[in-house]
This record gives sequence, structure tokens and C-alpha cells, in this order.
Amino acid sequence: MDTSKLRYPRVVVKLSGEALSGSTGGSGIDTSTLRATATELAEVHATGVQIGIVVGGGNIFRGLRGASEGMDRAQSDYMGMLATVINSLALQDALERAGVPTRVMTALEIKQVAEPYIRRRAIHHLERGMAVVFAGGTGNPYFSTDSAAALRAMEIRAGALFKATKVDGIYDRDPARDPNAQLLRRVSYDRFLAEHLGVMDSTAVALCREHGLPIRVFRMVPGNIRRVCVGEDVGTVVET
Repeated sequence: MDTSKLRYPRVVVKLSGEALSGSTGGSGIDTSTLRATATELAEVHATGVQIGIVVGGGNIFRGLRGASEGMDRAQSDYMGMLATVINSLALQDALERAGVPTRVMTALEIKQVAEPYIRRRAIHHLERGMAVVFAGGTGNPYFSTDSAAALRAMEIRAGALFKATKVDGIYDRDPARDPNAQLLRRVSYDRFLAEHLGVMDSTAVALCREHGLPIRVFRMVPGNIRRVCVGEDVGTVVET
């Protein structure tokens, strides 16, 4: 496969758990949405991109919400991590049905269903042409899956971190509340953090700033991941 036209030969894609629940944005996994997501990722994989994926667990259980309702924060975060494992296994199955060899690696030790996360092994899998789904967050409570995605992207030396969402990118104001909100094509790390622009966890953005890892935020629609990989100006880029 000719990878000379790829701007980002190796990437990490962050998917929200809610994205797998379909148009309702509710709970559970919508199988048609899962298949469509896998098909999109398979098309990107076919271009020669080495692709790592981090998927959230909010469609099953969100740790922060559990804590807000009286649960112990660490306990609820571990439950959220297990939810990401469920989503990751579902995504693995859909990817393999789409013809993409896939490995799930988890920060929590669950040997019966997934490999433990080992950085060098993850890179080896990618170099052999496999997609790698990183499950279990960072393995620690109090850290979001956005932070896990940033961490994994830096560990495997990805060229960029992609966040596929339900909006076109980062706006200067909440577009759901203000019809005059403007889509920002470029945002510095410092502005993102100073203005609390949302869409992505501030800890993840600070981590990317520290190591100069660009972030691309865009709407998850067919073709967008491939467009970003070849350098098209899709969504919002967060960089220095």
C-alpha cells in the first residue's frame, strides 16, 4: 500500500461511547451504528494508516455521573473502565467482520478476553498491519478516556490524535445555545485551556501541549477520518 500521500501514517482515534448508541445518543450499542463505524475505520486502514482506537464507555456507564449520584468516585471510575472493555470487544468483532485484523489491549488485566497493554507489543501489532483498540482507560481512576487517548498516542508515537464527535469541530461558544457560535478552524492549546472550549478533556489537551501532539476534532461522518489522514482541512486542529 502506498502511504506516501498520508499526512498521518499512524494515528489514534478517540470515539465516544455515546457514538456507538446511534442517533438517540442513549445507552447500549446500536449494531447498525457499530457496523458503520467499523466500515469507516476499515476504509482508513485499507489506505495503509496504522490506526489505534480508544473508545469511551459512556453509553454503558459513566464514572463521573455515578460519583455525582453518591457512588465512590474511584469505584465508579473502575466501572466506567469495564464499560470501555465491553465497547472495545464489540468494536473488535465489527472490525474483524469488516476484514481488519484487530487486537484489544486493556490497561486492566482481563486475560480471558484481551491482551494486557504493553507499549512495545502495541507498536509491533500496528507495524504488522493490525488495528489496536486500547481499552480500560489509563487503568487509573480520575482520568478520562480522552486522557487515555492522548497518553496512548504519545506512547506509540502517533502523528496526531483524532477525536471523532457529533459536532463539526470546536466552536467559540456552545452552538446548541448560541446560533451565532463560530466554528474555529485553528485553536492553540493555550486558548483552548484558557477559554474552556470543551469538546475534549483539559487534562488531555494539556498533555498534548506538553509534547506537541496535534489534535484534530471533527464530525464522525463517512470519509472524514480518511480526509484528515491525507491532510484535508476538516474540523478543528488544536496545536501550538
